[in-house]
Amino acid sequence: MTAFAELVAGRGIVLCCGTGGVGKTTTAAVISLIAARQGRNAVVVTIDPAKRLADTLGLAELGNTAREIPRERWDLDGDAPPGGRLSALMLDTRATFDGLIRRYAEDGAQATRILENRFYRNIAGALSGTQEYMAMEKLYELHDEGGYDLIVVDTPPSRHALDFLDAPRRLTRLLDNRIFRLLMMPTRTYLRFAGAAVQRFLRTVGKVIGTEVLDDIVAFFRAFEGMEQGFRDRAARVHELLGDSQTAFVLITSPRRDAVDEAEFFAAQLREANLPIDALIVNRVDPDFGSSASVSSLEERAEALDSAQSDAARRLAARFRNLADYVDLGQRERHDLADVGQRIGAGTIAYVPSLPHDVVDFSALDAVARHLFGDPTHGGE
Repeated sequence: MTAFAELVAGRGIVLCCGTGGVGKTTTAAVISLIAARQGRNAVVVTIDPAKRLADTLGLAELGNTAREIPRERWDLDGDAPPGGRLSALMLDTRATFDGLIRRYAEDGAQATRILENRFYRNIAGALSGTQEYMAMEKLYELHDEGGYDLIVVDTPPSRHALDFLDAPRRLTRLLDNRIFRLLMMPTRTYLRFAGAAVQRFLRTVGKVIGTEVLDDIVAFFRAFEGMEQGFRDRAARVHELLGDSQTAFVLITSPRRDAVDEAEFFAAQLREANLPIDALIVNRVDPDFGSSASVSSLEERAEALDSAQSDAARRLAARFRNLADYVDLGQRERHDLADVGQRIGAGTIAYVPSLPHDVVDFSALDAVARHLFGDPTHGGE
C-alpha cells in the first residue's frame, strides 16, 4: 500500500488546499474515489461554484445535500468492498447559514424573524468570511451527523483557505466585538444604563447608511439574542476538529514559481497553527525530455539545419528548438522543485505529470490516481 493509500485508509477528514488552478478539485475527487474503492463510505465536498466536480463525477448538478454516486460509475471492475460508497456535494452558503439559524434559534418564531430579516437576506451569502465559516459548519455537520468514514474537502484558493481554517476563531471574535455587543445591549434590561451611548452610536450609523437599513440591522441582532453561545460552542468544536489526529492536510501546487511560493506561504501559516502538512502533490509537472541532450546542443543542431536551406530542414530545426524549450522548462522545474518537500515540511510528496487530456470523467481520474496510488482500482494495494 502506498503512502497516499495509507493516508486515505487511516484518516477521517482530508483537506485539499492550494492556490487556484492547481488541481485541488481533481485531487479531492481522486482521494474520495480511492477511499470508496478501499471499502470506505466517502464524501467529497467542494465550495467551487463551477461545475467541474459534478461534470467529472458524471452528475448533472450538485447541491448542498450529499448525493451518492451509483456504484457502477466508480467501481469499474465490480470488485470494490461492499461497504464502499462515494457521495458528493457543493456547499450552498445560504442554505447552510439558514440551517444553522434554525438549529440555534430558541423556537420557530425566532428563526423566522431572522430568516425573513432583510439585512440577513442580503448578507447571508455575501458577508466576508461567511462562505469560509459555512464550509467549516458543513464539514462539522458531515462529521457529526453524516456517518461517513472519510470527508474530503476541496477548499478555496490558499489565501482564502486560511480564512477557511481560521473561520471558527473569526466567528468567536465577531461575537466578542464591541459593536456586536452594543447592538445586542438594548434588549437586555440589566444593561439599560448603556442605552444612551448605544442610541448615540446608532444615530451616527443611521446618518451614513439610512435609518431603514439601520432598523433592519438592529432587528437582526436583537433577533439573534440568546443564540450566541450555540455559535461559540460550535466554533470551538470545529477548531478542535481541525487539530484532531484524524484530520489530514494535503497541499497541492504546480511547478509554477508563484504556485510554489504560495504553497510555502500556506505551509508556514499551518506550522504557526501547529497543523502539519501530511502530503504534498506537485501537479502538472512537465516530463523530462532532456536526459540525453542539453539545451545548447539542441539549439546548435537547429542552427545547423537552418543553414541547409531546405523546407524540410527548417521544419526539423523548428522541432529541435521546440524540444530545447521543453528541456529548458523541465530543467528549471526540477531545479525549483529539488527541495520543495523539505521546504514545505510534507510527510509525503508525489509528482503528477501533465496529462494529454482534461480530467472530465472516471477514466481520467484513474489516470491521476495511478501517480498517487499505483493501481487505481484497488487504491494501490
